[in-house]
Amino acid sequence: MASRGAVTKSILQRGIDSCLRLLRATIRSATMRLNLNNSPTTAYRVRVRPAASLSIGVGLPRTSTSWRLVGRSYVAFASIALVGLAATFGCSPRIPAEPKAEIIVAAAADLAPAFEELGRQFEQATGTRVTFSFGSTGTLAKQIENGAPVDLFAAANVEFVDQLEREGLILVETKALYARGRIAIWTRADSAVKIEGIEDLARQEVARVAIANPGHAPYGRAAREALESAGLWKAVEPKLVYGENVRQTMQYAETGNADAAIIALSLSVRSNGRWTIVPEELHKPLDQALAVIKGSRLEQEARRFAKFINGSEGRSTMRKYGFILPGEAMTE
Repeated sequence: MASRGAVTKSILQRGIDSCLRLLRATIRSATMRLNLNNSPTTAYRVRVRPAASLSIGVGLPRTSTSWRLVGRSYVAFASIALVGLAATFGCSPRIPAEPKAEIIVAAAADLAPAFEELGRQFEQATGTRVTFSFGSTGTLAKQIENGAPVDLFAAANVEFVDQLEREGLILVETKALYARGRIAIWTRADSAVKIEGIEDLARQEVARVAIANPGHAPYGRAAREALESAGLWKAVEPKLVYGENVRQTMQYAETGNADAAIIALSLSVRSNGRWTIVPEELHKPLDQALAVIKGSRLEQEARRFAKFINGSEGRSTMRKYGFILPGEAMTE
């Protein structure tokens, strides 16, 4: 029969091992979060020193001993220290779960309400978290060209995805259309200005009209094309205020800094304002496409989210926000 001392020592040793596993897992998780493990010679290691204290060593060679109990006299001291840590920090034999995978999606601003909902649905279904960077498509494309750490790009116009393809920055087989956008004229619900058609923007009481910057925002370009096609550009151009993207353009009208805004239908349908659709024949189609970025850290997860968007659940959500889906036509 084992002596009481041996049993006690065994119990203490198991406690030490458990706490060290927990501490190493916690440090490993933090290292992944901070992306500090890029260097092959940088590591975080837990060491038990003779003084029975724990410390974190940084920059130790990976071939060095990670920790060691030195001599029997130190076992008791180390055990007391670790038991104290267990009481203080809730150390238990259970090792914490690894952090969730997290993909970064650069998406056109018109997608914000729909994609935020899709992101929650995807995380619930797969456990993968989706972090979005919304902005004008042209600005996002330029960031990707400059090396921004993006896993998936969802553009408001397929031309920008085509450009990244020519530059060798996407996985070509993942390029896909996911929607066709529409533009609408939006006003606040309490606005005295009543807009029933695009020609009303030329009326004298409409002092300011907001559109996204046509230089890098596809919805701004469509707004300009529509005004030009309707023969209204000269009359409306002096009234224009430009947003960086369609979300900022909408904010101009929401805050009273513009009487009306030409924005994405997807931002209009769930808003508290009034809106009227601009005839599609007045501008070039807003065919929206996505693609996984070459060199993505989480390529498989990004591919799955791309398929999720074009799957049954994703299409249902996109349809709810006024997008025309591939293979469908819109009923106005």
